[in-house]
Amino acid sequence: MNRPIIPRRSARKPVSMAVQCRTQSGLRDSGEIFDISAEGCRLRMGGLFVRVGARLILRPSGLEAFGGSVRWICGDFAGIEFDRPMYGPVVDHLAIQHAAQGQLRG
Repeated sequence: MNRPIIPRRSARKPVSMAVQCRTQSGLRDSGEIFDISAEGCRLRMGGLFVRVGARLILRPSGLEAFGGSVRWICGDFAGIEFDRPMYGPVVDHLAIQHAAQGQLRG
């Protein structure tokens, strides 16, 4: 069955940002955020397996921790929807500071 395509609320920005992840049960893992928007991010964790609906606390280096829920999983990647949208200028700053390899820094 085909699912309808739902447009994103805001554009994703490519990044390569190390992050520490913690589940509600206290399990911890390191990971990497590959793209980010005000509402969420695409995450790959080192070895922790999660399910759709799982709650995570993410803590990128140098930032306060923030929570979110796993909305999709595809291979090693998971889509995370943040509990609260991130302030747009913060997303822009992170995109500049952690530009994905091959992306120009502005």
